[in-house]
Amino acid sequence: MTTSDFKKMFKQLGNKPVIKERYIKNNSPKVRTCGIFLRRCRRCTRTGAHIRSYKLGYCRQCFRELAKSLGFKRYS
Repeated sequence: MTTSDFKKMFKQLGNKPVIKERYIKNNSPKVRTCGIFLRRCRRCTRTGAHIRSYKLGYCRQCFRELAKSLGFKRYS
């Protein structure tokens, strides 16, 4: 369940506080402490193809665009 769906339900359950409380307890989005969705690109927020070496934090597409300005050289 996405966060937007979770917030949409608050409008529908506004008049029923007991059911709303139970809904919040069981259906709230999980707080993540590890995993792929915590490692996002700083620039475009993509989660895939993430370059973590040198603590860059960019996806491969953004890294290709920024590599020269970061001081990396192409050897081929």
